[in-house]
Parts: sequence; structure tokens; C-alpha cells
Amino acid sequence: MIEARRRRRNTKLYLTENIAGYGFMTPTILVLGTFIVLPIIYAVFLSLHKVQLLGGIKYEFIGFRNFNNLVEDDRVWIALRNTIEYVTIVVPSQTILALILAVTLNSGIRGKNWWRILYFLPTVTSSAVLTLIFMWIYNSNGLLNNFLAFLRLPTYNWLGDPSVALKGIMIMNIWSTAPFFMVIYLAALQDIPRSLYEAAELDGANPWQQIIHITIPMLRPVTFFVLAMGIIGTFQLFDQSYIFSNGNGGPNNATLTVVLLIYQAVFRNLQMGYGSAIAFLLASVIIVVTLIQRRLFGEKI
Repeated sequence: MIEARRRRRNTKLYLTENIAGYGFMTPTILVLGTFIVLPIIYAVFLSLHKVQLLGGIKYEFIGFRNFNNLVEDDRVWIALRNTIEYVTIVVPSQTILALILAVTLNSGIRGKNWWRILYFLPTVTSSAVLTLIFMWIYNSNGLLNNFLAFLRLPTYNWLGDPSVALKGIMIMNIWSTAPFFMVIYLAALQDIPRSLYEAAELDGANPWQQIIHITIPMLRPVTFFVLAMGIIGTFQLFDQSYIFSNGNGGPNNATLTVVLLIYQAVFRNLQMGYGSAIAFLLASVIIVVTLIQRRLFGEKI
């Protein structure tokens, strides 16, 4: 009798704790469900349908036809190639530049607080404003060509050449995003015990050997985070490409990215189902690349 009463009391306490726990979690669950889970479910629904928006919203189930059309659409492969090229160049470059800047600031140079502010200014500047500034620099009558003309060197159509246009966006993004990751690296550098460097110095290690054998290995988890965030962010390139090309991905699809293609499919061609299919293609690529990166970095991160 006493054992049964104790069991009922424990069960009641267990239920009370669970109800209280879920009660505290309810706001978070509602927010995640409303803004993450439901949009994903709706995107899956759209990718399997042909959506008519004019004259009333109508859904026509077409199965995996939208995904089949991805294989036959040349612009999808052009956008994916441009995006992968962009990621391949920008992510390593901004990571290396961020590490160099962080090591420089952490070395105790004079006026390092002012250098931090100067380095970080591009990150806090609006992306649209930065894009317009660089468009002015790359313009036929812009700063870069004026500088070349001053040096009596030939000028160039930087925005109109398909082989150069995407590289211009790369340079801008490396310059504007590296300072953000610099701050992350700087915080991690300050957590590395100074005694490690002192011991290495006593053993005869020069500054370069200390960076190779102490700094870089100790920053392994931070580097994984920086690379993962960089990959996710660069795969989602949209605003700079949109402003540079006036939304068409030109010249000759040279600045067409996957996210810009999604925008064109949904807002220009009103193909919501096809746009959702492209979005799932992008999500799959990001997940696969992130898993490969995690595999390369090993499990000890």
C-alpha cells in the first residue's frame, strides 16, 4: 500500500515537472514551429506542385517534375557553378585574411584599438552601400579606371566583362567579411595560454614555428566554425549579385547565383514550386559540403 502510494506520488511529481518544462519551452516551440518548421513543410508542399498565382491561388500536384526540370535547366548549373566558384575562392581567402589580421592585432602593435575599429568598419557598413561603392570603383569612369588612366595604363570594363564581374564581387566580400571573423579569431587567440608560447620560445621555436605548431592547432574548433559560417553565408550570396547585375545575373550570367535564380523563379516568373525545388537543391549542397568539412576536420572539434 505504501509502495503504491509512493509510486503514484512519484508519477504525479514526474508529470508536474514535465508539464512545467514544456510550459517554459512553449514560446520557443511556437516560434520555431511558426518560422522554421512550418515554412519547411510548406516549401516541401510547393516543390511538389505547380502553383498558379494569377486569378486566384491554385495548386496542381505534379510530383517530382520540378526536380526533374532542374537537371534540364542550363541556368541552374550555371548558377551552381558560379556559386561553387565563389565559395571556393572567398571562404579560404577571408579565413586566411581574418587569421592574419587577428594575429597582427594580438601581437601587441601600437594603437591596436584604433586598428580594430578601422578593420571592423566594413562589417558594420550596409551590404547594399558597400556594393554601390564598389560599383562606383569598378565603373568605366570610376575610381579604379581613373587611377589607371592617371598612371597612363589601359582602362578596363570591369562590370561588363563576364570573366571579371564575379571576381569583383569576390574581392568586395573578402574585404567586408574578413573583419567579422577576425574578431572571432582574436577572442580565441586571447584564450590560448601564454605559457605554451613561453615554453616553445625556451625550446628555440621562432614566431613562425609557434604559429604553425601552437596557434593553428589550438584554433582548430574556431576555424571549423569560421569555415562553416563562411560556407553557409557565401552559398547564400544574393544582394551583391542582384545590385551588380540589376537582378538579371549578367553579364552573360556571370554573376548568376543560386539564390538569385530562386528570386527570379519566384518573383519574376511566378514559379513558386520550381523556386522551392531550387532552394532544396541549395540546402542539400550546403549540408553535404558542411558534412564533408566536418569529416575533414575530424570529430575532435
